[in-house]
Amino acid sequence: MPRRLNLPDSASVAHPSPDGRLFAPSAQRNVDAIGDLLAEHLPPQGRMLEIAAGTGEHAVAFAQRFPGTLWLPTDIDDARLTSITAHRELASAPNLAEPTKLDATSPGWGASVQTDAVLIVNLLHLISEVEAKVLLKEAATALAPGGLLFLYGPFLRDGQTTSEGDASFNASLTAQDPEIGYKDDWDVIEWIHQNWLELVQVIEMPANNLAFIARKP
Repeated sequence: MPRRLNLPDSASVAHPSPDGRLFAPSAQRNVDAIGDLLAEHLPPQGRMLEIAAGTGEHAVAFAQRFPGTLWLPTDIDDARLTSITAHRELASAPNLAEPTKLDATSPGWGASVQTDAVLIVNLLHLISEVEAKVLLKEAATALAPGGLLFLYGPFLRDGQTTSEGDASFNASLTAQDPEIGYKDDWDVIEWIHQNWLELVQVIEMPANNLAFIARKP
């Protein structure tokens, strides 16, 4: 995604370590829940493109949990790419590829990629609606037939936040940039269908998050 310099500090908290790795409390909180979700749907073998892989903690954890999956982490931020590389070098995960720099909100990249699954965690609320639509279009293009799209993060339910914490966080996002903020669950479902993907499931996740799973016919 384009680097936004005016996001509130709470949008992406990560703590550095001397060896170059970054650690995000949110990644540790949701890694098991997301991993369990993937375990229900991922085939034994395939390729997973992770969009905005962030610190790289998820990439390592999921590559180790799903050894038959070639894990392909991407990010736009150089500091995050450095962290992913550092995590990878210290991990025992031969199926974890080197990270690739990718602006997933730019048009056209999906045609040069083919993957069996796409994972997008905690990103849609940090980009605009226009960028979110491009992202989903390109992700759908990148998917092979039968491929799966996994979206995870905070979303509105029928236009409403579901907790005071979510309402406060969403307000802090839109105050910094009116174009970003929580996307509505019905809008996301519509965007999925507009890209000729079949909605498999919408699942309530811990901490008021939602997961969307869609399949390419």
